[in-house]
Amino acid sequence: MSRSADLLAGSPKVERSDFPIFYPMQTRWMDNDIYGHVNNVTYYSYFDSAINRFLIEKGGLNIHASDVVGFVVSSNCQFRKPLAYPDAISVGLRVAKIGHSSVTYETGIFRDSETEASAYGQVVHVFVSREHNTATRIPESIHQALEQIVVHHFD
Repeated sequence: MSRSADLLAGSPKVERSDFPIFYPMQTRWMDNDIYGHVNNVTYYSYFDSAINRFLIEKGGLNIHASDVVGFVVSSNCQFRKPLAYPDAISVGLRVAKIGHSSVTYETGIFRDSETEASAYGQVVHVFVSREHNTATRIPESIHQALEQIVVHHFD
């Protein structure tokens, strides 16, 4: 399959315009695998970095001292086009669903020069009491930040 081949032929395109917020990132030499492209597990670290940056910057999460932490309980990724070092990328972020203690994020990874996603993923966080290790309500400051990036689903 060629580098530009759509790996999910027939599935809807995920476009840059589908996301309200982006975080720039740089692929690293160590991200590449033996096949010469970014290894699949690395995409999840891009998702995680964008989500946590959002929670820290927009939601006021203090990763060292907050009473709550977000645990990833589910994640998936659809790979559409391979990335490789030294691609400059942006990770788009939006919220598909907010519950009392959980949130479903949707992410898109884009080469900076492209409008169609190279990968699309979903991540579910459950917010947990740091002290008791049990599910707890999403803190108000985080909830308000999440509400700012809720959008209707792609379908």
